[in-house]
Amino acid sequence: MTDRIAFTGLGNMGGPMAANLVKAGFAVTGFDLSEASRRQAAEKGVRLAASAEEAAAEASVVVTMLPAGKHVISVWGSLTSVARPGTLMIDCSTIDVDSARKAHALAASQRLHSLDAPVSGGTGGAAAGTLTFMVGGTSEAFGKAGAILSAMGKKIVHCGDPGAGQAAKICNNMILGISMAAVSEAFVLAEKLGLSHQALYDVASTSSGQCWSLTSYCPVPGPVPTSPANNEYRPGFAAALMLKDLRLSQEAASASGAQTPLGAHATALYEAFDNSGHGSQDFSAIIQHIRDLTA
Repeated sequence: MTDRIAFTGLGNMGGPMAANLVKAGFAVTGFDLSEASRRQAAEKGVRLAASAEEAAAEASVVVTMLPAGKHVISVWGSLTSVARPGTLMIDCSTIDVDSARKAHALAASQRLHSLDAPVSGGTGGAAAGTLTFMVGGTSEAFGKAGAILSAMGKKIVHCGDPGAGQAAKICNNMILGISMAAVSEAFVLAEKLGLSHQALYDVASTSSGQCWSLTSYCPVPGPVPTSPANNEYRPGFAAALMLKDLRLSQEAASASGAQTPLGAHATALYEAFDNSGHGSQDFSAIIQHIRDLTA
């Protein structure tokens, strides 16, 4: 591979993603503020840099995976100033649409190509290289990213202009948060009515109630052996991260004038669950909060 890749943000998602780039034959130089993350990445073949700027200065592609929009704007402000003209900048964080568009503007001001490319698939998908990428940016920039994104993911969708990837991610995860709450409510109601978990699953999974939250991530142990419910709700996708995405959806709804009453209700449920100290559990553990409300 000819591309030299700089990767900033080597945590639970970024670390495995960078490792998959190494597996695909790319030369990857990485940076993270966490010593533990740096060490784990180095064990997977990532060459470490003393700073994100040092890594970016020698790269033809820069990938970032960061916690929030303010971090992306800050880091991209530094990286775009040292990157060579023509470098492809790819942000895989999940952030607000406005921040994503500001990041694109920073890249354009330095004659760099850029994509917002948030992911779906969680830590398992990051490790397995089966992530879905929702990509926003120009067709030219998207065309340059194919081999890189394919090394980290299974499905890559060009959603439209700058910011469109983040818009798709926010909408998708609002659906996910709502549907998990709905599935959890159905199981709690079934418990009250004396219906077994397996019976409800057998009916709903083959009927009109079928959805991913039920058939892939069932919030009760038993019917789907690989769901976090069978592993004490270890994430997975943490409830705190679901809350972050739901809040982004509500900020976007407010800014655009869209009415999302179910999204607002799901946000309130996850806020209460997080406030009660359960943010580190998988988001499917919201069923425990609904049981508490019922009790």
